[in-house]
Amino acid sequence: MAETSEAELQKMNIEEDLTNPTTSSDSESEDEDAQEDHLLIESLEKELLENPSNYETHIKYIKCVRKLGEIDKLRQARDSMNEHFPLSPQMWQEWAKDEASLTGNEDFGAIEKLYERGVLEYLSVPLWCDYIYYVKENDPLVRDHSQAGLSKMRDLFERALTAAGLHVVEGNKIWEAYVDFEKDVHNTIDVSDSEGREKQVQRIRSIFRRQLSVPLAESRSTLLAYKAWEVEQGGIHEDNSSDFDGIQSHVVSAHEKAMEVYKARIHHEEHISKLGASDTDRLQQFMTYLKFEQSSGDPVRVQNLFERAVTEFPVASDIWLDYTRYLDQTLKVPKVAVGVYSRAVKNCTWIGELWVRYMLSLERARGSEEVLSAVYEKSLQYAFPSFTEYLDLFLTRVDGLRRRLSQDSSTEGVLDYTLIRNTFQYAADYLSPHLKNTEEFLRLHAYWARLELKLGKDLNAARGVWESFLKNSGSMLEGWQCYIAMETEMGHTNEARFIYKRCYCKKFLGTGSEDICHAWLRFEREFGTLEDYDLAVRKVTPRMEELQLFRLQQESKSLPASVALEEEPTAKKGSQKRKMGTERTDEKTTKRQKGTPHKASEVSEKDNIISAKENDETELKARPETPNEQQTRRYSKETYTDQCTANDEHIRNFFSDAGGVTGIRLLLDKFTGKSRGLAYVDFSDDAHLTAALAKNKQILLGKRVSIARSDPKQSRKRDTSGRSTNEHGQKGPASGSGSTVDGSNSNKTSGARRKGDTNEEPVQFKGKNTFAIPRNLVRPLGYSKNEPKKKEEIEENPKSNDEFRKMLLKS
Repeated sequence: MAETSEAELQKMNIEEDLTNPTTSSDSESEDEDAQEDHLLIESLEKELLENPSNYETHIKYIKCVRKLGEIDKLRQARDSMNEHFPLSPQMWQEWAKDEASLTGNEDFGAIEKLYERGVLEYLSVPLWCDYIYYVKENDPLVRDHSQAGLSKMRDLFERALTAAGLHVVEGNKIWEAYVDFEKDVHNTIDVSDSEGREKQVQRIRSIFRRQLSVPLAESRSTLLAYKAWEVEQGGIHEDNSSDFDGIQSHVVSAHEKAMEVYKARIHHEEHISKLGASDTDRLQQFMTYLKFEQSSGDPVRVQNLFERAVTEFPVASDIWLDYTRYLDQTLKVPKVAVGVYSRAVKNCTWIGELWVRYMLSLERARGSEEVLSAVYEKSLQYAFPSFTEYLDLFLTRVDGLRRRLSQDSSTEGVLDYTLIRNTFQYAADYLSPHLKNTEEFLRLHAYWARLELKLGKDLNAARGVWESFLKNSGSMLEGWQCYIAMETEMGHTNEARFIYKRCYCKKFLGTGSEDICHAWLRFEREFGTLEDYDLAVRKVTPRMEELQLFRLQQESKSLPASVALEEEPTAKKGSQKRKMGTERTDEKTTKRQKGTPHKASEVSEKDNIISAKENDETELKARPETPNEQQTRRYSKETYTDQCTANDEHIRNFFSDAGGVTGIRLLLDKFTGKSRGLAYVDFSDDAHLTAALAKNKQILLGKRVSIARSDPKQSRKRDTSGRSTNEHGQKGPASGSGSTVDGSNSNKTSGARRKGDTNEEPVQFKGKNTFAIPRNLVRPLGYSKNEPKKKEEIEENPKSNDEFRKMLLKS
């Protein structure tokens, strides 16, 4: 037949297009699909660039690129995903087969490496079988049955048996493949080489007997195959009376023991492979199976079952934690443990404990500083549930550096104390906003200061560590105590005394303020001169008296009788209650007996919104309740269990119609944590402050509220303790009381200070404050029973913090 010309081919194609009109439309549809796929690829690439740790995005990207047949991008996509996650056995099988179909035998080494990478990540019998088959069929040395090829293949089979030969359900596949391979080798040996053939027979017999001694499924089939093979070799006579006839006794004994082990595990195998079972149930069955296997005491079987479990549940952190703990405590093979930890942190990146133990495992395996540093840096890239996990990572890194720097002199040229200092500094900067005023943060700085002295040989650096801690967590008594202890242990009594002078007037939780005063006196008894002791007594005594007075005041306020006398008389109960809408009656109220506690349950809803003064009751009833009063009544009815306890939300709601509230600070008892019935309220400007002052004497939670403008500058003009400066010559008031505001634009209230407190920085006052007294001062200042009620003024003269203190003490 003559060759078809190019013109004729073109004509045939055109005719085909005309006769088949769908061809053109199908081509256009395919182009549109391809264009959509390209757009999807670009979108997925952008997502991976922004978040390379997104597992699902990696999967979608690989599928899309594979669909379009872009080989280079596909290889790069798979490699990129494997940098962040282990690939599933199915993904490794697909990858290897794709490469084999593209390159054939031309790139045998590259495909063999892919299989090697795959079998190291997860336990998979099918993946091992594919690997074995590929090498057997494509390796020239193995195909030619050369001595090197046979050794390579046998080594590969032995590795597969070590990894998966104990798999109860699927392990037979590898054993059978091993036997078949050796049978093929036996068939290639020349008949005249009787010695070689006999040697090969012994090798096959050994594999059969090893297989029969392992508890595997379908063991009877293996036994029958072995017996048939022995009959072929003439070792035994064919006999159908029993499966064990003709087989040596030690082989039968080993097989029977294996069957007993198998029977003890068959129900566990059925549970973990039950069809239709949820992942939660199967995971629980795996955990039960693992506990049983560990009780048997066979480390090889335990490790094999752990590998099966993590293959089935790669992101179950509990299994990885148990697996690595078992390796560390029982198996104790550092190289094996390192490999498992490497896979564990890839699957469960959010478990800080795995990263910590990974670093310890690398140290046990004597890993290099480059590897340890890389793992440490990588761990900090992931998010953990709590900041204490980050702290453990930082401390583990410091521990390792300290041990190597202290013990191994050969590392002095590589390691330097600067690495430890930089790690501590990074940890402090990172954790300070989240862990300040905590024992964990204190432990970090104590460790840091100790290493600065021991390894860094730098006293000033150690002091700088403590100064940095106190700047962030100065309210922790333990921090001051540790700082003082360091100076005392080094014999620096003057420096320790200086620290006592800085902190004895500070407020600490619980009895901390008294404790630091007593500690200073003990210090001077043990280390100071008589003059030093006298000075400490002069400083501490007023402070102790003040603390004692404050404690007595708080204790007196907690007594029921005191509360009953200070608060308003209760309204008449039962038949003596006034009915709504009636006129005022005589001021004869049924009062509670002295010492009787005032319970919220005994006060009706009406009583909670009525003033403590009887002469105001009718006026309040004559008008409708405002929204604010309705809110107050609701809170007093539903929320409170004591006489009156206002919180931030109540006060903010009270001033909601005035508006402009920028800050609220309730004054609490430092010892009991209970409200003192006083509060500072900051407003954004004078207009809102004026509107707030107009609410003076209104009702909050059933109590009259006295509101006055605060002027804390008045108390700064004099020093109530008789000192004009701090003990150490620092600027700022040494004592005083009143509301203070920091120098930021947020106008946050920093709190009221008692006599004797010290400040280390100048205080700036901004904004306007009101001082609300919703609990203790239920009557206007200067009010007495004999005086008629005066007209309430909207504006009152600003009151200093000292005046407010007197108001509190009188209450």
